[in-house]
Amino acid sequence: MASMNLLRALATVSGMTLLSRILGFVRDFVVARSFGAGVETDAFFVAFRLPNLLRRMFAEGAFSQAFVPILAEYKNQRSADETHALISHVASVLGVVVLIISILGALAAPAIIHTTAPGFSGSPEKFALTVELTRITFPYIFFMSLVALAGGVLNTWSRFAIPAFTPVLLNLSFIGMALFAAPYFDPPILALGWAVFIGGLAQVLLQLRPLARIGMLPRFSLRFSDPGVRRILKLMAPAILGVSVSQISLLINTVFASFLPSGSVSWLYYADRLMEFPAGMLGVALGTILLPSLSRMHADKNPQAFSELLDWGLRLTLMLTLPAALGLALLAVPLITTLFHHGAFAAEDVLQTRTALIAYSIGLAGLILVKVLAPAFYARQDIRTPVKIGLLTLALTQAMNLAFIGWLAHAGLALSIGLASCFNAGMLYRGLRQRGVYHPQPGWLGFLGKLLSALGVLAAGIHWAAGPDSLWLAASGLERTLRLCALVIGGIGVYFGVLFGLGFRIKDFRRRSTT
Repeated sequence: MASMNLLRALATVSGMTLLSRILGFVRDFVVARSFGAGVETDAFFVAFRLPNLLRRMFAEGAFSQAFVPILAEYKNQRSADETHALISHVASVLGVVVLIISILGALAAPAIIHTTAPGFSGSPEKFALTVELTRITFPYIFFMSLVALAGGVLNTWSRFAIPAFTPVLLNLSFIGMALFAAPYFDPPILALGWAVFIGGLAQVLLQLRPLARIGMLPRFSLRFSDPGVRRILKLMAPAILGVSVSQISLLINTVFASFLPSGSVSWLYYADRLMEFPAGMLGVALGTILLPSLSRMHADKNPQAFSELLDWGLRLTLMLTLPAALGLALLAVPLITTLFHHGAFAAEDVLQTRTALIAYSIGLAGLILVKVLAPAFYARQDIRTPVKIGLLTLALTQAMNLAFIGWLAHAGLALSIGLASCFNAGMLYRGLRQRGVYHPQPGWLGFLGKLLSALGVLAAGIHWAAGPDSLWLAASGLERTLRLCALVIGGIGVYFGVLFGLGFRIKDFRRRSTT
């Protein structure tokens, strides 16, 4: 069998995710500049909300969690023809089912908008525009289901670069259509609807050749009775529930925030956008490379390698996430002023967003650890346990919301999410230990001691170098940007310099996995 450098794979996926997040900011800027905020943009965001929600719940989340472990089992224990047949059967069943959902969604668009945005019914033009945009964007679910399947296959074959790059195409589609195609549509906002359609189709087409090169391009073969298909569908039921829990939590948090002073929802949104950078670059990337590798080890009945890989993931997560969380907290004002303190985004908005970002940062490690620990359950085809823990986490989040919102306002909602993420990670860790799945490798105490030493030096350095908040609020955009870049680069140098002095070496974190 061939082997793969997991650290290099992590760097590849993280780099592609960073590119996608940066283009996401550019996309937001271009859309805001081209269309502003009003009736048309309201119509688009409502139209795109349901397809995007279904994509997160069904195509990317639940499907990948159920599909990849079964696929890895077939790849390791069965012939290439049997594995190809499974992929073809799953692709055919998935494609037909989601195509029917897309068609029904387009036909039922008026009823959907009546239900999800009842206030639009009072404006016939706004309602009609939203219905038209919904019909254009609904096929996005179909495209993204196929993208999720292709990505699952390529990741299982350790071809991580293309699946990690595909989200970039949607952002490029948005940017291109908003800048160059909008004048040719009446109304211009329809260009964004077609940007969603084109971006989804482009992501499917990009993955066809890589699938063909590994001999796993699906052929149409509709067999609902295939045992592998039935096992995947059985695993998907609890997985959909698990993914729904996080979406329900976000929805309830929005309801809580709607009762707070004006601006609270926006402050939480901007803080969340900043937290998404490390969460995506580290959490999503680690989960992406760990799931297929852990699934292969479970299929090979190699529990020792399974536990050692999980240990590697946990150490790498803490080494990279803890300084990111510390940086978000201590550099909250520099980050927010540099990125958002322009035009109508006032100093008060900066300070209120800062409190939310500091609260979020407390739970960043927990949030990313969940992305590392949960795949250990999925790889063993145990989806029910993370779902049960997710439901407990949801209940705890809402209890903390009620407890914190009165005296911490919007920051209390952010703190609830952060603390609940730590609880979620702790329960997942406890479950793996109780089942004897994970056994910590020697040296953890010394490892944590060195991390804390480096973090202490980093905190002291940032506190000294950042200066007072008033300096950042008064500085020009260029001055903020240059100072922030110097702080970030200097902080990275200090942190890893201290770790190097304490004996950490890159080669110690290199790890290979069979493919």
